[in-house]
Amino acid sequence: MEATNLYTAQFMDHVTHPDYKYQMDDATCSHEGINPSCGDDLTFSVKLADDDTIEEAAYQGSGCAISQASADMMADLVTGKTPEEAIRLCKLFMAMVRGEETDDDAIDELDEAASLKDISHMPARVKCAELAWRTLQEMLEAREA
Repeated sequence: MEATNLYTAQFMDHVTHPDYKYQMDDATCSHEGINPSCGDDLTFSVKLADDDTIEEAAYQGSGCAISQASADMMADLVTGKTPEEAIRLCKLFMAMVRGEETDDDAIDELDEAASLKDISHMPARVKCAELAWRTLQEMLEAREA
């Protein structure tokens, strides 16, 4: 896969005009994630509604275009979901970018984030794409424990 196939207008819009990159002051929980192989880092925050769905999701941090676009896509996808649904989607996304999940019907559940499936052919970039998803999964699983 050529990198130019990844950097679509939709992808670049998430990088240059992210909807979910801001400081959330009244978060229910936050968690920091770091990719030590390249230095990408972010803090992901969620606010849970009274019905225990994710009412709001946001992130802050710095990193490559892949990590930033992936975080923005994920925040959009998990808003309105329960923590359990969000964890399942995190696992699905990580299986997709590792090349472990190839079923198109399953991948379609990831909405825009499904556009990152070809990162599985770019092993050095998998951790970049996974950073936000891994961070959210760790945060939500720790909350349940």
